[in-house]
Amino acid sequence: MFGNWLKTSVLMAAILALFAVVGALLGGKTGMLLALLLGGGMNIFSYWFSDQMVLRMYNAQQVDETSSPYLYNMVRELAGRAGLPMPKVYIIHEDQPNAFATGRNPENAAVAATTGILQMLSARELRGVMAHELAHVQHRDILISTISATMAGAISALANIAMFFGGRDSEGRPVNPLAGILVALLAPLAASLIQMAISRAREFEADRGGAQISGDPNALADALHKIHAYAQGIPMNTAEAHPETAQMMIMNPLSGGGLAGLFSTHPDTGERIARLRAMARGR
Repeated sequence: MFGNWLKTSVLMAAILALFAVVGALLGGKTGMLLALLLGGGMNIFSYWFSDQMVLRMYNAQQVDETSSPYLYNMVRELAGRAGLPMPKVYIIHEDQPNAFATGRNPENAAVAATTGILQMLSARELRGVMAHELAHVQHRDILISTISATMAGAISALANIAMFFGGRDSEGRPVNPLAGILVALLAPLAASLIQMAISRAREFEADRGGAQISGDPNALADALHKIHAYAQGIPMNTAEAHPETAQMMIMNPLSGGGLAGLFSTHPDTGERIARLRAMARGR
């Protein structure tokens, strides 16, 4: 738990520093001060409300044991096995098979699954996926995931302002336009690198924890194999419009390859499956 709070604090500090650099290049000392105030406000807002922002972004609909007994009861059983409070359960009307967890702590957590994953996976496979998401809740890394998604989007927006509007220093002199372009390119990249550093190790841990919660490592391995075969061939428009949220998903939802693949927030699916198979064999 302490480790994830430390990661969250470091992430918030890094993002605040990025805001300060962009602000300084846009408007000198005044710009840096305004950017620091904006970044601090965004940090506070993200801590309390970023989960609801992401759920609204995906038009997620909350369900209960009456509206979706199949999914709700599955999550309730797994949460009990994990010793977790019952999270809120959401369904996202998207054809792509995917799922994520969000919230600032286990007492305020939510898990979401797409209609695509509900239709594609068997009950055993879906159980493995939802156990994976509950492992994220159990490890208390859902806060850093959600905050990083929200703040990365804010950094990208700030960097775009740098590209289009340039800026002046504290004495009114124009800032070097090349600096503005550099910030516009590097700030989103820096945010992506922060997400990548956090996400790859976290997914392996959630796979292991989810396999322990469900008691069936092969179920999650089978689910990952099936999701990987279909996910990138079925576009998810919301994720494409907000790529900073991709790192929250159990599988990378983005269709882009090439350079984008170098900055994937997910580890290699084959390696994830191999680790789960080895776990099932007791190695």
